[in-house]
Amino acid sequence: MKKVGIAFGDFVTEERMNRRRGGGSGAIGEILGVFPLFVLGIAFSFLFARLFYIQIIRGDYYKKLSDSNRTLTKILPAPRGIIFDHTGKKLVSNSPAFFILDKGVVKNLDENEALSRLSLGVPVENEIKREYLYKDAAAHVLGYVGKVSSEEVNLPAFEDYETTDDAGKTGLEKEYETVLHGKNGRELFEVDSKGKIVKKLGRQDPTDGKNITTTLDLTIQLAAYNAMKNVKKGAVVVSDPRDGGIRALFSKPSFDPNIFIRSKNYEGIGDYKTRESILLDSENNPLLNRAIGGVYPPGSTFKLVTAIASLEKGAINPSTKITDTGILKVGDFSFGNWYFLQYGKTDGEIDIVGAIKRSNDIFFYKAAEGAGVDFISSWAKNLGLGERLGIDLQGEVAGTVPTPEWKEKTLGEQWYLGDTYNYGIGQGYLLTTPLQVNFWTSVFANDGTLYRPHLIDGKKETIKKNFLKKEYVDLVREGMRQSCDAGGVAWPFFQFKVENSKLKVDGIDYVDASSGSAKMVQIKLGCKTGTAEIGGKETKPHAWITVFAPFYHPEVVVTVLVENGGEGSSFAGPIAKEILTKYFEAK
Repeated sequence: MKKVGIAFGDFVTEERMNRRRGGGSGAIGEILGVFPLFVLGIAFSFLFARLFYIQIIRGDYYKKLSDSNRTLTKILPAPRGIIFDHTGKKLVSNSPAFFILDKGVVKNLDENEALSRLSLGVPVENEIKREYLYKDAAAHVLGYVGKVSSEEVNLPAFEDYETTDDAGKTGLEKEYETVLHGKNGRELFEVDSKGKIVKKLGRQDPTDGKNITTTLDLTIQLAAYNAMKNVKKGAVVVSDPRDGGIRALFSKPSFDPNIFIRSKNYEGIGDYKTRESILLDSENNPLLNRAIGGVYPPGSTFKLVTAIASLEKGAINPSTKITDTGILKVGDFSFGNWYFLQYGKTDGEIDIVGAIKRSNDIFFYKAAEGAGVDFISSWAKNLGLGERLGIDLQGEVAGTVPTPEWKEKTLGEQWYLGDTYNYGIGQGYLLTTPLQVNFWTSVFANDGTLYRPHLIDGKKETIKKNFLKKEYVDLVREGMRQSCDAGGVAWPFFQFKVENSKLKVDGIDYVDASSGSAKMVQIKLGCKTGTAEIGGKETKPHAWITVFAPFYHPEVVVTVLVENGGEGSSFAGPIAKEILTKYFEAK
């Protein structure tokens, strides 16, 4: 019988049976057969997830990254707003500056060098530099700018700034940063793989910062600066008593603010040539704005406050007379009048007007005793002491208005009658700023209104008004008028006159005092000097004077402090006189 061989179906059946008999070796083979497909599936899933993440989730980011590899954005810096005085004169300006990066080092170029480099195809960077036109004459009031720090640029207030931008660090530059700072523009270029510009794609122009017009008067500011040239430390405040506008604010020692924005090679004027010399002088502290941030005993300028408090309390009245004995004794302590201590003389029987005229200490010792420390302190606060007046500059301090409770809490000691005597003449624990002295003087100049000091035109604000009795204000004013006249103590202002044919002689504020061909005009004014003792006998007192003019229609108040200068009339008086002379000559 012929065999036909093994059928195909039988073969398959037999193979299956053989595989089952083979057990483990067949299962491993199956796994090995599908493993490549499994690995391929995982790889494809990872690739798909990665593509989804890059193209969908992070698509915008990588698009920008890609664009940045073929585009170049150049920042167009926005010029800061200009600061003007109230007559329209520039106090600061902007000027272009050019530089290149040479091996990572910034090299400054002048305009001709910049043009020459550009003609050779060398990329030159440019920026706008702030320039303080009058250098150290107005450093504290104008302030200065500096680069935004890496910490600042992350703050909400600087969200639109670049790290190359300037921002105000002190003074008006800082106070009005949001007004003065503009908005940068941008230029967009297409570049090749080597970074070479292929073409310009677009431009967004910068928006300039807004200009500000201040209440400052450049003529008066420079007059204050020049008048203080021989002073080591001190301050000047000049204001308009009709609205509280600041005409000049000067602090000494000063510095050239251009030092902080120019290259290391820039040499400042005056005593400070470098940034380091400014920052390291902890003894004289040139960055301190003494006009608003320095506190001092005001000396006899405070007698104006004691006078009002004593009148309001009824401790004295217009007809009250006190005999100048030269010395008052309290236990083992003696309290003398300056006239007796220096010349061995007394003023005899004296009333409130005469006491202000002669700055008589004995009168004000007794007046302060009658009014009491608490009542004097309350009136000091009414006149703006013991708190910040709110000038639109950072750095103003409140000073100290003492009370028995304050002394007990601060020093752990009780209040004595001698403390009251010292307080009544502006000594002891009382501390004020030159700004505060200027503004309580303004209250007497304008018949009883306390304005908020301000540096921007149009910001007139009344703190309080009609809080003084006119009859009392008139008494104080008359004492101040006589203080500046023959027999008073402010001798630099006796027969004060200037040469100016434009001044209208009215026989009241302005009196004809012509001599020969010169058109001389005598100007009536009111003033109060102060000599504030500090430390021991080896330490010179602070010299003060505060003046308003013209007397019947005041338009300017000048306050001068000379730290450790000596007697107020002798050292502060001539400075105030020079400032007022320039003021009235320029009218």
